[in-house]
Amino acid sequence: MSVPQGGPLPGPAEPGSEPPGGKRRPHGMLKLYYGLPDPAGEARGGLPPGGDPGGPTDINGAHFDPEVFLTKLRKECSLAQLMDCETDMVKQIRALDSDMQTLVYENYNKFISATDTIRKMKNDFKKMEDEMDCLAANMAVITEFSACISSTLQDQHEQITKLSGVHTLLRKLQFLFELPARLTKCVELEAYGQAVRYYSKARSILHQYQHMPSFQGIQDDCQKIMANLAQKLREKFRDGGSGAKDLAECVELLLQLDEPAEELCDEFLSHARCRLEAELEALEAELGQPGGAPITDILEFIDRGCNIFVSNMCLVIASYQELFVSREGVQGITRMAQDKLVAFVNSLMETYFSLVERRIQLEKGVGDNSLLVRALDRFHRRLQALAKLLPASNVAAEGTEIVVRAAKERIRQYLLALQSFYQDCLTDVRQSLAAPRLAGKESPNLAELLGTISASVLNQIKSVLTYVHLFTAKDITFSNKPYFKGEFCSQGVREGLIVGFIKSICQTARQFCETTGDKGGSTPPALLLLLSRLCLDYETSTISYILTLTDEQFLVQDHSPITPVTSLCAEAREAAQRLLNHYVKVQGLIISQMLRKSVETRDWVNTIEPRNVRAVMKRVVEDTTSIDVQVGLLYEEGVRKAQSSDSSKRTFSVYSSSRQQSRYAPSYTPSAPLDTNLLSNIQKLFSECIDIFSPVEFNKVSVLTGIIKISLKTFLECVRLRTFGRYGLQQIQVDCYYLQLYLWRFVCDENLVHFLLDEIVGSTAHRCLDPVPMEQSVIEVICERG
Repeated sequence: MSVPQGGPLPGPAEPGSEPPGGKRRPHGMLKLYYGLPDPAGEARGGLPPGGDPGGPTDINGAHFDPEVFLTKLRKECSLAQLMDCETDMVKQIRALDSDMQTLVYENYNKFISATDTIRKMKNDFKKMEDEMDCLAANMAVITEFSACISSTLQDQHEQITKLSGVHTLLRKLQFLFELPARLTKCVELEAYGQAVRYYSKARSILHQYQHMPSFQGIQDDCQKIMANLAQKLREKFRDGGSGAKDLAECVELLLQLDEPAEELCDEFLSHARCRLEAELEALEAELGQPGGAPITDILEFIDRGCNIFVSNMCLVIASYQELFVSREGVQGITRMAQDKLVAFVNSLMETYFSLVERRIQLEKGVGDNSLLVRALDRFHRRLQALAKLLPASNVAAEGTEIVVRAAKERIRQYLLALQSFYQDCLTDVRQSLAAPRLAGKESPNLAELLGTISASVLNQIKSVLTYVHLFTAKDITFSNKPYFKGEFCSQGVREGLIVGFIKSICQTARQFCETTGDKGGSTPPALLLLLSRLCLDYETSTISYILTLTDEQFLVQDHSPITPVTSLCAEAREAAQRLLNHYVKVQGLIISQMLRKSVETRDWVNTIEPRNVRAVMKRVVEDTTSIDVQVGLLYEEGVRKAQSSDSSKRTFSVYSSSRQQSRYAPSYTPSAPLDTNLLSNIQKLFSECIDIFSPVEFNKVSVLTGIIKISLKTFLECVRLRTFGRYGLQQIQVDCYYLQLYLWRFVCDENLVHFLLDEIVGSTAHRCLDPVPMEQSVIEVICERG
C-alpha cells in the first residue's frame, strides 16, 4: 500500500499536547461524551487535511465515518505518521477510559442516591395516584349531597335569613335593655374599663333613638351611672397613692367619657406640683439658717436633689407625656398639653435652680474643690436626662449657665485666696523683720526670706491651678461645653486668675510706694527691698514660667485677646523699679533726718573747738554699711569707676566747691581782691549737674549711690540754712573728712562724694563769721582717733 510522503498528520492531537492547566478536566470528557461543543477540541485538531468540521472525517463530529477517515489517512500520511497517529490515539483512548473511571468513582454515591430517590418517587407517585382517585370519588359524593341539600332548603332559605336578622336585632335590644344593669354591675365590681366599653358601644344608638320614650329612659339611666363612674375616676385620679398604670387608665377612661382634656391636664399637674414643692421645701431646709453653715455638704445636697426632686420630675414628665402628649387619637390636645407641661417644668426648675445656686454660694472653702466639681457634674448629667425627655424646656441651658457661673465664682474666690495668701506672706515677712529689731537680735537673712515667699507663692499658684483644672477633666460631662474649652481657659483661668494675681502683686508693690499718709511711712525699708527683688525675679523668669505652665495645663481653644507676657514683665519691672527707688528714698530720708537734726540742734557759732568726730557721723557710716550688707544679699555688686589711689586721703579746701577749685585756694588772702562767692558761682557753672533723685539701677552700687546722694544733699541744704563760727567750720571739716574716708567705697563714682562734700565745706565757709580752717594734719589725727 503506497502512502503519500510529507504532509501534516491528521487525526488526534499530537502526543503530549494538553490543554492549559495540565491534565484534561473531567467535565471536558463529559462534553465530548454527550456531544456538546468543546472549543478546546478544535485547538487539539482531529481533522484530516482538507476535512470539513462536522464531516465524515471529523473524529469529534456527529457524522464521523471510520472507513472514510481511515481511507483518507492511508492516502495522505506516511507509515511513520500512521504509527504516530496510532500511538497518540491509544494514549487518548486510555486517558478517556481513565477519566471515565474517575468520574464513575467520584459520582458513585450520587448515582446510588439518585437511583434510590427515583425508586422511592415511583412508589410515592403510585400511592398518590390511589389517594387522588379516592379523593375524586369522595368529592363526587359530597357534591351530590350538597346539591340534594340545596334543593331541599331552597324554599326555606329566605325565611331563615329573615329569622336570623330578627334574632340579631333582638339580641341588640336585649343588650340595650340590660345596659343599665350591666353598667351598675361593672361599677360595683370596679370594672370601670368594661363599663366604659359597654357605654361607648351603645352611646351612638341611644343618641340616635333618644326621641323614643323607652330609649330615652335607658339613656337617662346610663348617663347617671356614667356620671357617677366619672366622679369615681376623678377621685381615683386625684388620689396620691395611685400608680402610673392606674393614672393612665383613669385618664384614658375619662377622655373616652368626653371629659375636658385641659381640666385633666391641670389636675394632673396640680397634684404633681404639691408633691414636688414639698420636696423642694425639704431641700431648702438642708441649706440651714441664713448666715449659718449648711447641714450637708455640696455633693450630698446635689445627690439628694437629683435623686428625689429631679427623678420625680422626670417621672412626672414621662407619665404626663404618656397620658396626654403621646396618645393616639387625641392629637388635638397635644399642643395644649405640651405648653402646659413646659410652663410647669420651667417654673419648678427655676425654684430648684435658685436653691442650687444658694448652696453653691455657701462653698467658701478655697482648698480642694473636687466635691464641688463632682456635684456640678452630677447636677449637669441629670439635667441632660431631663432635657431629653422635654427638649422644649430651657432646663439644659439654665443648668449649664449655673455650672458656668459656679466656675466663674470659683475662679474669683481663688483669686481672692491667692491675694490673701500673698498678704499673709507679707505680714509674716514684716513680723520676721520686726521681731529681731524689737528683741535686739540680728536681722533675718533677706535672701532666705525672698526664697521662702517666692516658693510659697509659686506652690500656692500650682495648687490653685490643680484645683481649677478639675473643671476641664475628661470624665466631667460639662468640660466639653464651648465655655470650658475656650473662655474658661483663656479669660477665666489665664486672664482672670493668673494674670489678675500677677497684676495684683504689682499693684500691691505700687501701693507701698505711696508715701502720702502713714501707709508708706510705716513700711520697713527691708520689705521694700525684698519686694523689689521679688518683682524683678517675676519679670526675669517667674511670670514666663507660670503662664507657660497655665497654657500647658489649659489648652486654650479660644481666640479672644490675652495679655502678652512682655506686657506683664514690663509691669513687674516697673513695679520693681518704683520699689527700689522708694527704698532709696526712704533710706536716704532716714539718714537725712539724722543729719538734719544734728545740724539744726547745735549752736554752730558758739561751739567749742572740735576734738573728735560727731557721733551722728559714725552712725551715718554704720547705717550705710548696714544698708550695703542688706542690699548685697539681694542684688549684685554693680560696676564702679576706676578709683584713685588717694581716695581716702582727699583733702578739702575751705573755699572750694569742687575738686578742681582747690587750685585757687593757695592764692586766697583776706586782702585779695577776688570775691570768693563770685569764684564759687563761676566754678558751679562748669561743674557737672548731679541728679539727686534719679532712678537707680538694679545693683548694690547704684542703690548705695542714690542713698548717699540724698543724705549728703540734705546735709548740704541744712548747712546753707545755718550760720557758723570758726569752730563750727572746723567741726564740719572734721565730719566731712570722716565721711569721705568711708563713703567713697559705696558709690559708683567717688567724684560724687568728693563734689558734695566740697559743696558742704564750701557752703559752711561762706556762712562762717570767722572762716579759719583747721590744718589738714590735725583733721586726719582726729578722724583716725575717732
